Amino acid sequence: MSTARRVADDSAWLWRRIRPLIPEAVGSQVLIASVVVGLIVGVLVALVEFIVIEVVLHAVLHWPFWIQATAPAVGLLASWAILRYVGGGVSAATSEEYIQQFHSPNPKFSFREVRARLSAGVATIGTGGALGLEGPSVYLGSAVGRWVHQPLERRLGRRAAQQLLTAGAAAGVAAVFQAPATGVIFALESPYRDDFAHRAVLPSLLASAAAFLSFRAIPFVTAQAPVALAYDRAVGGGELVGAVLLGVGAGLGGRLYAWLVRNAKNLGKDQHPLLRVLIGGLVLGLMAVLAREIFGDPLTLGPGTAVFEWVNTAESLRLIVLLFFLRALATLTTLSAGGVGGLFIPLAVQGVLLGRIVGDGLSRVGLGAAEDARLWPILGLAAFLGAGYRTPIAAVVFVAESTAGAAVVPALIAAAVSQLVAGSSSVSAAQRVERLGHVESRLTIPIRSVIETDVLSVPPDATVSEFVWHHVIGQRNPVVPVVDGDNYLGLCSIQNASAIEREGWDDVLVGHIVDGTAPVARPWWSLRDAIEAMEQNGLELLAVIDNEYRFAGLIRDSEIVKLDEILDETEAAKGSD
Repeated sequence: MSTARRVADDSAWLWRRIRPLIPEAVGSQVLIASVVVGLIVGVLVALVEFIVIEVVLHAVLHWPFWIQATAPAVGLLASWAILRYVGGGVSAATSEEYIQQFHSPNPKFSFREVRARLSAGVATIGTGGALGLEGPSVYLGSAVGRWVHQPLERRLGRRAAQQLLTAGAAAGVAAVFQAPATGVIFALESPYRDDFAHRAVLPSLLASAAAFLSFRAIPFVTAQAPVALAYDRAVGGGELVGAVLLGVGAGLGGRLYAWLVRNAKNLGKDQHPLLRVLIGGLVLGLMAVLAREIFGDPLTLGPGTAVFEWVNTAESLRLIVLLFFLRALATLTTLSAGGVGGLFIPLAVQGVLLGRIVGDGLSRVGLGAAEDARLWPILGLAAFLGAGYRTPIAAVVFVAESTAGAAVVPALIAAAVSQLVAGSSSVSAAQRVERLGHVESRLTIPIRSVIETDVLSVPPDATVSEFVWHHVIGQRNPVVPVVDGDNYLGLCSIQNASAIEREGWDDVLVGHIVDGTAPVARPWWSLRDAIEAMEQNGLELLAVIDNEYRFAGLIRDSEIVKLDEILDETEAAKGSD
């Protein structure tokens, strides 16, 4: 028997043994596609990292300091321009976009948006914005997974779209962190707060391994983990007690940090984007000057990987506490100014600093030895990262891969305690609590399914008489949006008009009686968000506006009911087939 024949027979025998272990939802073609996705993502992430870290950021950090201090403002301005003019006004979301597309019944990644977000990420992070490269890497990986699936959809099936999308996200994390196990767990954990994307386990495993290898095969990119925290001592009871205390602190800190992140993304959205960029750039520049004066190095610039080295040699607890708050402020400022990047590394930085703070505090009261100083940053990383992103297993695995397996047990304890204390908070607004059944999943449908865009509006310079006769009586619309050009001003109702004496209808303008306090919906809301807003405020409709307060349409409760009836009929038709 020839060697080729023997290899083929052995391979067929091995496949017959392995195939029963693979869930029916994952076929061999999906697994092959996952390997292809991983290989592509590894190469692309290596190129992006080379451009951001080795070319742009390396150059910025070696320029005169006055250029370093002004670089974040330039980067934020470039990021805003790219998102607006190259991406057509696309948002700054990256890893958050992966989670949103994961939950979408028909995930879409346009090349224009991907190109814009990646370029904006290069501009933000490369010039010193306090965000991480893992966000663009996760987004790029998930986009590649979807793109590989599209031409193969008829062969692989629609369900494989989500599997390959998740595999691509796992590959992105595996490549950028050189931590394949972390990539798998993070991609599977991050879509949910209390659940797991179990159908994509095998594709994610293969894609992560392939991305890890293809990244390392690029000759001009130095493969190195962004975090190196060494600890090789035995772990005793004191360390386990400290892990519990640190978990409590990280849980409280993670909850506060998640609240600050959500508000930072919305902060100043009513202001002109250029004003936000200029203020954010000025704040980051001043913080870089302050950090250089205090620490001898602008540690507030960039993702923060330099902090991992600094924290092991820092001797002043006051300086560590100060850097903890400065790093948090730098990240929040970058987010509020519209910067593009991820929160994985910023959360890890906060955790390392918090761990060192708690460790020094314990040693001062006699509960920790000086030799344990290297352990606490590791535990803080696992606890804070797990609490902030609701990914405790990924955080612990990241610690294990970054420390060659040391301190895993106390890291598990710290991460578990932080989860209990953090509750349901998360830096991701797109995460779902768990996988939903058919009825519950209806509430997660995007409101664009029911937005009424062909809407008659009334200008603010119309008279109350014109509003009543044309809209209320002529069109039978008791409530009408008031729009000045594209700018939404509020709602005008028959109740507003009835507050004016009939004789004054021809003299009073709609702009004088418009109700600008009514809640508004955003295009990214779900049906659940819209229904809750209507019920809480006793409304039958909501105006929908974009980030710049431009009017996008209306949502009426009658359209929501109609959509529900359509879904019922669709499901009934499926059941009869």
